[in-house]
Amino acid sequence: MAGATAVDVAPAAAKANGGGAGCCAAKGPGYATPREAMEKGPCEGLLYVTCVYNGTGINKPDYLATVDVDPSSATYSQVIHRLPATHIGDELHHSGWNACSSCHGDPSTSRRFLILPSLLSGRVYVVDTAKDPRAPALHKVVQAEDIAEKTGLGFPHTSHCLATGDIMISCLGDKEGNAAGNGFLLLDSEFNVKGRWEKPGHSPLFGYDFWYQPRHKTMISSSWGAPAAFRTGFDLQHVQDGLYGRHLHVYDWPGGELKQTLDLGSTGLLPLEVRFLHDPSKDTGYVGCALTSNMVRFFKTADGSWSHEVAISIEPLKVRNWMLPEMPGLITDFVISLDDRYLYLVNWLHGDIRQYNIEDPTKPVLAGQVWVGGLLQKGSDAVYVTDDDKEEQYTVPQVKGHRLRGGPQMIQLSLDGKRVYVTNSLFSRWDEQFYGVDLLRKGSHMLQIDVDTENGGLAINPNFFVDFGTEPEGPSLAHEMRYPGGDCTSDIWI
Repeated sequence: MAGATAVDVAPAAAKANGGGAGCCAAKGPGYATPREAMEKGPCEGLLYVTCVYNGTGINKPDYLATVDVDPSSATYSQVIHRLPATHIGDELHHSGWNACSSCHGDPSTSRRFLILPSLLSGRVYVVDTAKDPRAPALHKVVQAEDIAEKTGLGFPHTSHCLATGDIMISCLGDKEGNAAGNGFLLLDSEFNVKGRWEKPGHSPLFGYDFWYQPRHKTMISSSWGAPAAFRTGFDLQHVQDGLYGRHLHVYDWPGGELKQTLDLGSTGLLPLEVRFLHDPSKDTGYVGCALTSNMVRFFKTADGSWSHEVAISIEPLKVRNWMLPEMPGLITDFVISLDDRYLYLVNWLHGDIRQYNIEDPTKPVLAGQVWVGGLLQKGSDAVYVTDDDKEEQYTVPQVKGHRLRGGPQMIQLSLDGKRVYVTNSLFSRWDEQFYGVDLLRKGSHMLQIDVDTENGGLAINPNFFVDFGTEPEGPSLAHEMRYPGGDCTSDIWI
């Protein structure tokens, strides 16, 4: 999160993201507090986006796209650089940094390298963003064979930096795709495999996302499912067979001992993204449960154990012309503003983005909503049925002459909380299953949503549309987004 008072990247990188050369020697990466990041952070100028060809029928490597999001630039709302992976079939997915605000007190550390775990191949790419932020370069590839040989882990997903300089990556299974082999990979500051983070015998039931809150000596991880199940497409029978998760795993931090497992039950099926509030003193956070479309709040109790409750519930819609009689919203991502005032979530199937006021974390209040795609927009096959048995569809506007494809999937929030960026690809096999070959043939797009932070409200920016359907090598699927200086889902404060 580079800015005038706390620059955490090389001068060129800081300039690209709106900051100055400043005081790199005086402070480490990021900001001292989330509030400082929100108030003194620069307006974003670039976004790094993972883009996928795997599963699309295009026999090319996945790549990291650099997107210009500076409204004053001649290349605004365009892809200005593409860094291809070294192999075909990786399925680039999530990304993280080698250093973030958790290392703010270490002036010898800088945010330079973007970590790109490959969900299917098991490789981990390390990308240098500091030499030329507009054209990142490959620095190193950690091979899947090395990871599997030393740790037994496969299917890497979420990457977070640690205050020690190490990088921790959740892995969803063993190299064969069995959930029983999942755990947490540690890389050192030179990106060598160190081993597993968790203590022997303390692996979670399933793996996916994680977030740590050091002042409460706690890390909490979520649980998608067995790679052997989800990589072939979603099958409801697999849920009944116990191949998908419904638990949160509470770990001692940084010790790696599994202290508690929270069973979210039937209200918490497929818990995916997990976030604590940004304020490091707070002992509460949320997890988005995709299949049941609930936001579950977790919190510490008086006796020091952890509990949970449903905070937001998105009701399934009665539908026709679809695979099931009811359609869940399918919450696949959410972010929390740096002041912990607003939570933003996406319903990938219904097609809307929602803004909730969470000033009282126990009672979120809907403050804004906008439709940006989905299976129920006008012109689609599926319709939802009202209480009086009328068939309806949502009105979704075109943006720069384009009908919006797919549904809102990954989101990222500007540091000041005034802009939400959204892409529409979840996972190539699931994209095809739920949205058909049309999304694969036409590719993803990225939108920008303007946010009313005073009164609440969301509105599509009609002047911003990044079309990944017109890429030089053919249409690609765009997933997670990162700013060169850090963001609301990459940085953790200690």
